Amino acid sequence: MIKSNKNLVKSFVLAINKSDWESLSHIVAQNFVRHSYAAGEPGVKSCQDLIKFLQSELQTFPDGREELLDIVAEGNKVAARHRFSGTQSGPLGSFPPTGKKMVVEYIAIYRIENGCIVEAWVEWNNKSGLTQLGHE
Repeated sequence: MIKSNKNLVKSFVLAINKSDWESLSHIVAQNFVRHSYAAGEPGVKSCQDLIKFLQSELQTFPDGREELLDIVAEGNKVAARHRFSGTQSGPLGSFPPTGKKMVVEYIAIYRIENGCIVEAWVEWNNKSGLTQLGHE
C-alpha cells in the first residue's frame, strides 16, 4: 500500500506537469479538498476546483514545473517536499506580470482512500515567492 500511495503522488505530479487533466481526474477524488493557508481558505473543495486552480496557475506561469524532492509514506498518508519553478508571464492575483522566474519549495501531505488522493495540506512561504518576482 505504501509503495502504491507514493506512486499515486508521483503520477499526480506527472499529470500536473503534462497538464493532463483527464488523468488528474482519475488520480484525485471528485470530493477532493486542498487545505492551504498560504493560498487562502476556503480554497479547493473538489477535483474540478483543483483543475481550475492549476489551469489558472498555468496562465500565470506557462513554463511552470513541479518537482518531487522527497517523498515519505505511512499508512494512508504521503508527505512530500516539492519544488515549483516558473516565470511569471501572467497576472498573479492583483500583481502584474514581471517576466521574472520564481523557485519555491513547499510541503504537502496527501491522504489517500480507495486509490485516489482525497485530501491535501499544502504550505509554502508566499513572501519568498513574491520577493523573487519583485512584488515585495
